[in-house]
Amino acid sequence: MASLEKASVEEEIENVARGVQQVDEKTASHLKEELQSSKQGGYIPNTPEEKKVSRALNRKFDLCILPFCVLIYMFNGLDRSNLGNAQTDGFTTDLHMSPSAINTATSLFFCTFVPLQPLSVILGKKVGQSTYLGIIGLGWGILTLSHAWVKTEAQLIAVRLLIGIFESGFYPTCVSYLSLFYPRFDLAFRIAIFYGAYAVAGAFGGLIAYGCFQIDGHLHGWQYLFIVEGAATIAVALATPFWLAKSPGESWFLSPSERAFADRRMVLDSAANLDSRFKLSKKDVKEAIVDWKLWAVLPFNVLASIAPQGFTIFMPIVIKGLGYSGPTANLMTVPPYVVGAVLLLLFAHSSDHFRERTLHILVGITLVLIGLIMAFSLPLTNPSARYGGIIVLLSGTFIAAPITVAWLSGNTPEPGKRAIVLGINGWGNLGGIIGSELFLAKYGPNYIWPLKVTTGLIAVAFVGYACYYFELKAWNKYKARKIAGMSAEEIEAENTNEVRYADKKWTFVYGV
Repeated sequence: MASLEKASVEEEIENVARGVQQVDEKTASHLKEELQSSKQGGYIPNTPEEKKVSRALNRKFDLCILPFCVLIYMFNGLDRSNLGNAQTDGFTTDLHMSPSAINTATSLFFCTFVPLQPLSVILGKKVGQSTYLGIIGLGWGILTLSHAWVKTEAQLIAVRLLIGIFESGFYPTCVSYLSLFYPRFDLAFRIAIFYGAYAVAGAFGGLIAYGCFQIDGHLHGWQYLFIVEGAATIAVALATPFWLAKSPGESWFLSPSERAFADRRMVLDSAANLDSRFKLSKKDVKEAIVDWKLWAVLPFNVLASIAPQGFTIFMPIVIKGLGYSGPTANLMTVPPYVVGAVLLLLFAHSSDHFRERTLHILVGITLVLIGLIMAFSLPLTNPSARYGGIIVLLSGTFIAAPITVAWLSGNTPEPGKRAIVLGINGWGNLGGIIGSELFLAKYGPNYIWPLKVTTGLIAVAFVGYACYYFELKAWNKYKARKIAGMSAEEIEAENTNEVRYADKKWTFVYGV
């Protein structure tokens, strides 16, 4: 009985997909206008009742899917940034290591982490994304715990390399997983909540470190830090495969009618066929690798990521250089992260509401530039003002990355290809390598030179994102010229034939 019901639902969804691809004169005229104005479509409820049902469905996903993803990513952020916190408690001093060991371990972590991201995404698709997230979370949780018993620099590097292997697939796999549940213009806000967990992790990381460093026991404070964070990660990872649904249509917390509606609206949002939502083909991999719009934005995503992926790891050390003590330096990291998380949510909500990506990213980058200039131009004798610059810096630092992910996701309608595109886009974490090589101990306590270099690189990112906007606009106008003289029947044929794939079709509008 269940198999018959599932077959009926799948047949209905296939019919919806075919209906989306049909074109009449009115649809053809509307599409031409969308291409000329670069106004991207997507799922839009047709009636007030449907809008109410869609919002109710989003709320259920917000309560049952999103919080768990947020929780895992928060622990991911804690496990990635805790070396900076540990260093303020004398991590390298207690182990008789050079302070540069932190930079070396961080660089090698990203060297392992970044190249493996697309491969990890493919593996996640094969294993099942919800199951895979639990497996890799368990792996990095165990490795985080093992930091407490590291004795040498070689052991530290080995542990960080292994953590890089496990963490490499988490972010792109998780955002690809979320993109299965939310339509494109409901997605940026959810990714922002998810990505904001990294900012919240920075705030909680400072608080947890402050608490662990107060423990009067037989171990060093930094050892308690790794034990507490590692054990918590393991506990969450063990529950992950049992809690996260495999797909909207298999969500344990939805009624049968809600599951059918959840699948239907995602087909309407992307006009994808049923199989493409759950399968990964060789064509998807090939098309992702040669996707021009990915490679056109990736270098600037890397540069914009120097602040969230590089600077934030060393922020406790930079703040300590302003004259604050080790425990207080960790406590002082909390306000900038809180401000950063709040601004991120506001910007992402606005981006979804106005269906616009570029301006929101550019304003966020502008805040980063202002904060960086304040941080290096104000005198070290005025630590309060320099700290204010760090707050301004953090207020914009988390905005670009999640909106870029939502942007690429919305511009890649085929979910198989989308998963690989988001995996490669994860190479934005190369910004962490640049950051770890910039914020070296020899530049302390003021870190003027790293802050100036970071300012220049992020200024390049600003220009790059602005150019990317005009590239996408130009492509939409090119497509508009292609279909200007086509009849409704010819446009429908373009929708359904395999001459061009996914977003390459003349009928697909790139969102800007």
